[in-house]
Amino acid sequence: MSLGILCSGQGAQGSGMLDGLRVEPAAQAVLDGAAAALGWDPRVVAAGPEAEMRRNAVAQPLLCAVQAATWAALRPRLPPVRAVAGYSLGELSAYHVADALDLGDLLALAQKRAQAMDRADPEPGGLLAVRGLDRPRLEMLCREHDADIAIDNGPDRLVVGGRRTALAAIERAVLALGAAITPLAVDVASHTRRMAPAAAEFGPMLAAGGLRAPAVPVLAGIDGSAVFTRERAVSALTRQMTETVAWAACLDGLREMGCRVLLEIGPGDALARMARDRLPDLVVRAVSEFRSPAGAAAWVERQVG
Repeated sequence: MSLGILCSGQGAQGSGMLDGLRVEPAAQAVLDGAAAALGWDPRVVAAGPEAEMRRNAVAQPLLCAVQAATWAALRPRLPPVRAVAGYSLGELSAYHVADALDLGDLLALAQKRAQAMDRADPEPGGLLAVRGLDRPRLEMLCREHDADIAIDNGPDRLVVGGRRTALAAIERAVLALGAAITPLAVDVASHTRRMAPAAAEFGPMLAAGGLRAPAVPVLAGIDGSAVFTRERAVSALTRQMTETVAWAACLDGLREMGCRVLLEIGPGDALARMARDRLPDLVVRAVSEFRSPAGAAAWVERQVG
């Protein structure tokens, strides 16, 4: 059975996310390199106030550093990977997992992406998860309140992005219709037209940077199709800043590519839970569900055989 890797997005970062990496020399070497590249140590930030690690300018490079460190601990222990998919910001880390971005390039791009997004809209924005409302009805509410569908996790599992005033109005309307809402710990309107200035700034940086063709396919967040070339990678990573992330299509794409075992590298297990719900015929776990990367790798070996 083939292995697929899931790279998490923002939201699950917390004080315990590096606990399993403390005795992993390869992970610590990556974190040392990240500290030198960023000018601040991810281990120190991860031990500090959660409000700081949720700030967009910190969260994006922090999460990429944590995922790169986790991958360094996992990679020698895992069988070959068939495909990689990343959720929102996680799509950038997916290219590191697919050997298309070195650590320095990954972190530099994560910093530049966050900075461009913070500059993109002068008004505060955010994301709101909505469950129990179909996409056509939610799109109607978005048109009425000047917001966008940011992420499609399934038929009635959607994320809306927009300015906070718009999200407040949509929240009232959604609750009146009997659906459930969860505000997400993101302070920009990711994957919406509000990020058009950020995409215009970030796209040329991607094109001029060290991004290579992935050694294994990465699924494009915008449509779930497999990316094999550098040109397509630049396009997909740029477009996902302003277009809806089709995460349900990414999960379906992993199955279509033959992945029968999925491992989320974290932090958290949100993607693993979504994958188990959507793809009950696959076996899915998250690294955070184990005491160590070694335990996660041993589980993968047992499943893949």
